[in-house]
Amino acid sequence: MTTMAPDTGAQDTAGYEAVFDAAVAAEERIEPRDWMPDAYRATLVRQIAQHAHSEIIGMQPEANWITRAPSLRRKAILMAKVQDEAGHGLYLYSAAETLGTGRDELLDKLHSGRQKYSSIFNYPTLTWADVGAIGWLVDGAAITNQVPLCRCSYGPYARAMVRICKEESFHQRQGYELLLALSRGTEAQHAMAQDAVNRWWWPSLMMFGPPDAESSHSAQSMAWKIKRHSNDELRQRFVDICVPQAASLGLTLPDPDLRWNEERGQHDFGAIDWTEFQEVLRGNGPCNDQRIGQRRRAHEEGAWVREAAAAYAAKHGKATA
Repeated sequence: MTTMAPDTGAQDTAGYEAVFDAAVAAEERIEPRDWMPDAYRATLVRQIAQHAHSEIIGMQPEANWITRAPSLRRKAILMAKVQDEAGHGLYLYSAAETLGTGRDELLDKLHSGRQKYSSIFNYPTLTWADVGAIGWLVDGAAITNQVPLCRCSYGPYARAMVRICKEESFHQRQGYELLLALSRGTEAQHAMAQDAVNRWWWPSLMMFGPPDAESSHSAQSMAWKIKRHSNDELRQRFVDICVPQAASLGLTLPDPDLRWNEERGQHDFGAIDWTEFQEVLRGNGPCNDQRIGQRRRAHEEGAWVREAAAAYAAKHGKATA
């Protein structure tokens, strides 16, 4: 799409909205300088910000195990993964900035609790096996949710997701391989892997958001082609992917109601505890205070780096001028 944002009085809003709607319907990309409805812009800022916040908050649970990784190889893999997550946050904050929302504003809203991040990162990593469970389940859920975003109607977000999904696929396979090694190890290691899967399975299903009937944003996001599938569709796809993978791992998914439905051609699964989901979103999860407290401290302690970078840029900007 190439329609520029209008000057005041250049054309009525209805005309620009018609061009916008036609571009979305034709699978064209909306770019930063194109006209877009205020609600479309606000929806993108909310979704991209939550995604970016989740990437940088999500560094914490696994970074907790870098110093305790059982081998140099495992340490190097985990360090690379945590570094990737920081990069994902950078790509996404940059995409949000193309919508006219500064990174400082987004971080201020995160630190003050006015914007959310994924509820999954408010759970603790109790054992080394949790690193594998996060890679297999959490990153696997992220890939299921995010691959369709590579076809998002907003260009900068869609392009950022291409690289993010490629890197997330490595993270998912690394987690799977870690769990496979534990599952085939000693009896205690197998039990550790199973315990981690038991604790992370249900929170991973919650990652896709509330049921479609209770989701306040999904229908409009799908109409604008920001999202391509509903929460329940993506959750079902994730379950169907994980069941055979769990069997290959020699691990059991902690759901007695999980079974193949021949008529639907999909797996039936048990009821999700949405009360727990809402409590975690309200800030009452096991690690909510710890996660946001650490994020605030890191931001405050890094103030001198931001100030030094700004001073350096200003100095060289003057020299160039």
